[in-house]
Amino acid sequence: MFQSTDPRVRHIHRIPARPGRAVAWPDWVPADLADAFAERGITAPWEHQAVAMDAVRTGRHVLLSTGTASGKSLAYLVPVAAATRETGADPTTVRSTTVTTLHGGPTGVATATAVRPRLTAAQLRADLGAARRSGTALYLAPTKALAHDQSRACRDLQLDDWRVCTLDGDSDDAERAWARDFGTYVLTNPDMLHYSVLPDHARWARLLGSLRYIVLDECHRYRGVFGAHVSAIIRRLRRLAAMYGAEPVVIATSATLDGGAELLADLAGVDSGDVVTVTEDGSPHGHVDLVLWKPEGNHDSESAQLLADCVTEGRQTVAFIASRAMAERVAVTAQELIGPLGRVDAYRAGYLPQDRRRLERDLQTGHLQGVAATNALELGVDIAGLDAVIVSGYPGTRAALWQQAGRAGRRGDDALVLLVARENPLDAYFFAHPDELLDGSVERTVLDPANPYVLGPHLAAAAQEAPLTQDDTRFFGPAMARIADALVAQGALRKRRAGWFWTRPERAATMIDIRGGGARAIDIIDRDTGRLVGVADVGSADRAVHPEAVYLHQGDSWMVDTLDLDNYEATVHRDRPGYTTQPVSTMDIEVLTTAESRPFGPAAVHRGSVRLTGQVIGYLRRDELTGEVWDQTPMVMPEHALETQAMWITIPEEVVSATGLTYPQLAGAVHAAEHTAIGLLPMFASCDRWDIGGVSTVFHPDTGTATIFIHDGQSGGSGYAAEGFRIAERWWAATYERLTSCRCSDGCPSCIQSPKCGNANQTLDKDAARLLLQHLLA
Repeated sequence: MFQSTDPRVRHIHRIPARPGRAVAWPDWVPADLADAFAERGITAPWEHQAVAMDAVRTGRHVLLSTGTASGKSLAYLVPVAAATRETGADPTTVRSTTVTTLHGGPTGVATATAVRPRLTAAQLRADLGAARRSGTALYLAPTKALAHDQSRACRDLQLDDWRVCTLDGDSDDAERAWARDFGTYVLTNPDMLHYSVLPDHARWARLLGSLRYIVLDECHRYRGVFGAHVSAIIRRLRRLAAMYGAEPVVIATSATLDGGAELLADLAGVDSGDVVTVTEDGSPHGHVDLVLWKPEGNHDSESAQLLADCVTEGRQTVAFIASRAMAERVAVTAQELIGPLGRVDAYRAGYLPQDRRRLERDLQTGHLQGVAATNALELGVDIAGLDAVIVSGYPGTRAALWQQAGRAGRRGDDALVLLVARENPLDAYFFAHPDELLDGSVERTVLDPANPYVLGPHLAAAAQEAPLTQDDTRFFGPAMARIADALVAQGALRKRRAGWFWTRPERAATMIDIRGGGARAIDIIDRDTGRLVGVADVGSADRAVHPEAVYLHQGDSWMVDTLDLDNYEATVHRDRPGYTTQPVSTMDIEVLTTAESRPFGPAAVHRGSVRLTGQVIGYLRRDELTGEVWDQTPMVMPEHALETQAMWITIPEEVVSATGLTYPQLAGAVHAAEHTAIGLLPMFASCDRWDIGGVSTVFHPDTGTATIFIHDGQSGGSGYAAEGFRIAERWWAATYERLTSCRCSDGCPSCIQSPKCGNANQTLDKDAARLLLQHLLA
């Protein structure tokens, strides 16, 4: 399909085949459990699996960080199954049937393989009343699909005394009661734990009091503000388990990452010295060719062509696309190129559940040969055996790149991975320095467990679960008392001699939105039929489905007629006008507090709290094929305010004078430098450019001088700006290098132009930005 002499092939990196290193089962593994795995073709563990499961068995917290498809689940399933299989049930009181439900209800109740209709809670209690639990475990997944995949894996083992069940938003009352009273391995997610289990912990006392293990699968997904929420939830869980007499071991799995012990300490509130980190991968894999592909034309068009070529050659292929809209376009274009020779579909968030399940099933069975997907397909879907993976644009972090690339060749066969360069600073930097991409360590997963905007509400929820005391600092950290006192001042808690108490009638947990998407989503409705087309986040609705916006969904193009934020509804009609739309916005920033400052060459770098005020004021129409801007249409949407964390560089007047830049040139310099820096921060922190933002000005009233701000995109902060402050010298040196090495004359998407610029990339000056940074970094 490609030749090494093709000018678009910039680098080929062959990951050599690797034989596996199998070892004997540890002595403590029950023989029937080893036999159950042997029936599934697993006759012995790989070395890294055995190391991890032995550490878990001895009571150590474990962070297992090895490649995709390296068998991480076996490392925790063996000790979890050994500890949570039922040994105290009287076999004469348990029916010889297996119960299976569509949404992960009770499974593996007893010995036979027959399936019978769903039981009521009363029937289950009667059937299992003599049973007692010798140990329990909780499995937490970042997505519902991942928990259901785990359920299938457990069910396939056909262990007759292992009570595995899923607990999620699809579980009915009987399934929840069964999980609470009889489940020994409960597969759930942070949302269910936060909203249902912890606030009602007294009813879950039997499970919590016998909790042996907490499994955090794909823990690198818990980053930023969402990671801080999950951290608080796990700490609340460990606190309640301790109250009922349990001290569970935490087992975390992840794609390759940096600082594993510190991540688990931040995430679960455990001592990093008690964490065993397992990173040496002992599993086998075939040859994988990683090709760095530099398009001659539009990168999305070439991604579609590559996807079509792979499918035509008989390779089952997934192309990971950066945005939902572009995934739709790539799928449509590839299907048009293939014609009747194969089938290509799109896969992204926002689809209805039945549509997602259909696509997943067709991909697993091979009926679907090609998929253009967002990262929604990274987790939770067993798509072993892909022949090729196309990554359209560097996905923001090395960890995400290897997570996506690892989907290729999962059965041990040789495979192909194509990384297609997008026009942005990060892709340009790595394509110019491939060794840094291939040999560099992965980025730190950044989260701030002490973020008061996150920890404060969770402390209120914890106080409602059981009054907070000074001893709880072992779970919530040294900031607990200060934040709890602030909650007292706000009237959320009351302080007494014994500690801090929740005294309000409301349920504290229901007032916390752990995923930051709002309580409701915007329904996107076909005006002609009334059919629900899809959904959109409330926070991004004014950018994605504003009136006259072009909205793409499953290959169809729609024009937005109305957006009713009060009623959470947008109406659309089918139309393909030949252009796409891009919002234009304004942003003001106010410094609230400065937490830390230090010299930055002749300037200074700071971090602290800021307030952002933004508003969408219009949109651009861009040619559907070329991306060329047709025109700009004014529009006024509601104003939004956000308090978050930022880092900023203040540039004194003497530096400006030394550069000789005029004020118009300085405006272009700070704006261009801001864009390039935002594009490169993901080199150093586990974010992408959409997690952060920036504001730049030649004079800011709070600093009294020219200032460049880089801020977190979430309320309260997500830790990325603080990480940028910590590594500012390396980060801005890379920014200067990108400005210097880019071959364009006036600036391009590979250096200073940004796809998310609210000012439509106006007032950018590449030469001035390079000169300014030269003086700052001297």
